[in-house]
Amino acid sequence: MSEIDFTNPKWYTNRELSWILFDHRVLDEARDKNIPLFERLKFLSITASNLDEFFMVRVASLKDMVNAGYDKADIAGMTPSQQLEALDGAIHELVNLQYSTYNRSLLPLLEQSGLHVIRKHEDLSPQEEVYIDRYFEDNVYPVLTPMAVDSSRPFPLIRNKSLNIGALIQKKGAGGELEFATVQVPSVLSRIVPLPGQEGEDLRKVILLEEVIERNIQKLFLNYRVVCAHPFRIMRNADLTIEEDEAADLLKEIEKQLKRRQWGEVIRLEVESGIDKRLLKMIKKELRMESRGLYEIEGPLDLTFLMKMYGMEGFDHLKAQGYEPQPVPRLPAGCDIFEEIRRGDILLHHPYQSFTPVVDFIRQAARDPQVLAIKQTLYRVSGHSPIISALAQAAENGKQVSVLVELKARFDEENNIVWAKMLEKAGCHVIYGLVGLKTHSKITLVVRREEDGIRRYVHLGTGNYNDATAKLYTDVGLFTCREVMGEDATAVFNMLSGYSEPRFWNRLSLAPLWLKDKFLYLIAREKKYALEGRQAHIIAKMNSLCDRDVIAALYEASAAGVQIQLIVRGICCLRTGIPGVSENITVRSIVGNFLEHARIFYFQNDEEPEIYCGSADWMPRNLERRVEILFPVEEPTLKEELRRILDWQLADTVKAQVLKPDGSYERVDRRGKEKFNSQEAFCREAVRLAGEARGDDAVKSRVFIPERHLE
Repeated sequence: MSEIDFTNPKWYTNRELSWILFDHRVLDEARDKNIPLFERLKFLSITASNLDEFFMVRVASLKDMVNAGYDKADIAGMTPSQQLEALDGAIHELVNLQYSTYNRSLLPLLEQSGLHVIRKHEDLSPQEEVYIDRYFEDNVYPVLTPMAVDSSRPFPLIRNKSLNIGALIQKKGAGGELEFATVQVPSVLSRIVPLPGQEGEDLRKVILLEEVIERNIQKLFLNYRVVCAHPFRIMRNADLTIEEDEAADLLKEIEKQLKRRQWGEVIRLEVESGIDKRLLKMIKKELRMESRGLYEIEGPLDLTFLMKMYGMEGFDHLKAQGYEPQPVPRLPAGCDIFEEIRRGDILLHHPYQSFTPVVDFIRQAARDPQVLAIKQTLYRVSGHSPIISALAQAAENGKQVSVLVELKARFDEENNIVWAKMLEKAGCHVIYGLVGLKTHSKITLVVRREEDGIRRYVHLGTGNYNDATAKLYTDVGLFTCREVMGEDATAVFNMLSGYSEPRFWNRLSLAPLWLKDKFLYLIAREKKYALEGRQAHIIAKMNSLCDRDVIAALYEASAAGVQIQLIVRGICCLRTGIPGVSENITVRSIVGNFLEHARIFYFQNDEEPEIYCGSADWMPRNLERRVEILFPVEEPTLKEELRRILDWQLADTVKAQVLKPDGSYERVDRRGKEKFNSQEAFCREAVRLAGEARGDDAVKSRVFIPERHLE
């Protein structure tokens, strides 16, 4: 074992290529004929949204490295230029599969199901042409701003992610040179335009807004002849560069940088397949666009419009049955949350169980005269956050309210700036994160004066304090008033607000100073036990795994005989099935109706299992450049609940895909196994438990529970 170099690049997968495989797994859901049709539309939309963000951040970052002459290899031995080269082919393959799925599978099925999407305005019937032209005159024309380019009018700013129609125009009668013109497809109007149905016809028809504009574009340039018109879309570098050490006011600096996103370097250009070559050449020249980032699309640009189509009324029979998060049995509506927490720690499992108790925790604290202080970290919150309102009310009620609002939460910066200003106005003490670090931890501390003295109530979670995403993301949370946890929570906030580093921690482990060492110690302990012939087993569930030190430690543990089962939704740079290195490691990814977001870590520790939850993935950014919290769950019944969550996901035979030694993923082989969808099972179990708490006999039938699973 000592002869093996566990950090050898050949044992690792590039993180960007691994992410492409993840988006393929999401695309697999759009291609799955067992899934309701409109759910497949939704998944295809998600792949497009994912890819947009990937370009704006990851591809942009690689291009920055290449432009800066940075050529250091990653953990898989690839330089930035090599990664861009590999990504070019991989992304084109992904995009081709996206549009093959849309054109060949989904559109025909929509037609069969009563919804016809008119692909080109040339396909309109005479009656439909009359309707669309009137619709354009009444609703679209007044909103449009056509922009021509000539010696007196420079090339306009093409906004990031906006859909535009480019045209070549020529003065009527004069001939002469072709000129470039463009018009932005207005995002304030619905991109899906319904057409009136014919009498006695069940088929509903829609056309996309850009086709309506393209059909009528001549009306925007009356003195010109429109030679050709084609839609195009660009993606810009949206990765903010903030010199925090030199910023006198972080809030103002971020506000300034946000405006620059619209001017970032163009890194991707999408055009309609068959675009006039003269028009394409002009667009590429003006945008300083190289050929590598060009995507000629067989279909409508920007498939995220499919999420709007998903929301169309009248197609509920083509969607999955909605699920309503269930009440937490320990926390019935109207209960005294503080009293319930004093009776023992409480575990929450979202979205199967409602997020309402977390909101009620803040609301009750805001109104309770015995509460002295509320402290909370906020990374991403919803647009109309009840938690923000409760914190503001608490400050107005005279409580000491301290809130760390992370202004650097990517793509939520503007939202968080608004909330930070509102909280300050209400009288809260607002901290704008720490210089050089993102605060990604999820923790709330409520300090309450009681008969026997001061008591601290703590909520710790794996997900954001966002009541909207809590219905879509799977996360776990813990309520506790254990003194040792309260002391640690106080130390966390003192560290965040005053930079005072505690002398020791009772139970919590924090990044960037202590958490990585904690994980490496726990993995090494399992390795030690395996070498001694004792029980050793690791189960870890997370979003992403790409930290080389952690992966090398897992390889060492595997080589020593530790059974390691990983549940990694997204990026995974670890390779399985390498003789002498990772033979004892399995990796599975679950992509389902809910986005798997919880981080749960199980270490067998011989005969005294330990289980932890936290906000951090096993990634360098989480372990080295963010403030993250790992917390133990020590109550035996709650540990069993968490172990059950892991076991059920390891037994999933419907939504799980397994990482193969060649780096590909494939569906679980169901032969000899009962069909088991872990997300559906958690829904049914939450309904059953909530029903039992109400005394409802109708829901007492148990779900199928798989045996404890060891692959």
